Amino acid sequence: MLLETLSIAERFCGPPLSGNGGYVCGRIARHIAGCASVRLLAPPPLDTELALQRGADGAVRLMADASVIGEGRAARLELAVPPAPTLAEAEQAARNYLGFRQHSFPGCFVCGPQRHAGDGMRIFPGPLPGQALVAAPWVVDPGLAAPEFLWAALDCPGAFALLPLEPGTTLVLGQLTARIDGEVRPGEHCVVMAWPLGIEGRKHLAGSAVFSAAGQLLAVAQATWIAVPERAFQPEG
Repeated sequence: MLLETLSIAERFCGPPLSGNGGYVCGRIARHIAGCASVRLLAPPPLDTELALQRGADGAVRLMADASVIGEGRAARLELAVPPAPTLAEAEQAARNYLGFRQHSFPGCFVCGPQRHAGDGMRIFPGPLPGQALVAAPWVVDPGLAAPEFLWAALDCPGAFALLPLEPGTTLVLGQLTARIDGEVRPGEHCVVMAWPLGIEGRKHLAGSAVFSAAGQLLAVAQATWIAVPERAFQPEG
């Protein structure tokens, strides 16, 4: 059953030629009540007509013609969330964001340092001293308060919680399981946090959470990241 057609605008990229994984997962999860788990099967193409369909098995699939880009299902998430850092602690951590010095996708909508205020989300997670955590502030821009942007906020910080990697390696999102517990408003100051959960071969696992400035848990997720050669995203020639 066709649920909607959509196109992922270039603005919402992760790698230069594909959609940000968290944002795309959030668009799929629009059609799943409660907690959802979304698996990405191919890079989400930009500026291309796509279709969201619900299958007979209840799964929601993002299709590019006959190709499945991603699929989501209802899920449960049981994840212990560390205490929220304060907004001041998150602001201090962001000053040491590794992405300011080295970034596989500097134009990423969520965490790219090349994106200016009002264009990207500019979530720059840096390490919290003495803890295996990264954190960053997030100021919600007008037009970026829908649930899919909470999914996006839950995405990239998890990758930075998993660094460092072997030289020449980067991470791409394979699966994101998220539960949205609250809402955000334009102009609101939030705290985003992420932490490592382990490694299973090429799979790297991370947890992430979004809090209000007062420490209320707004969203939580567990991500599976896949380690891939960084050269796969470099221009040929």
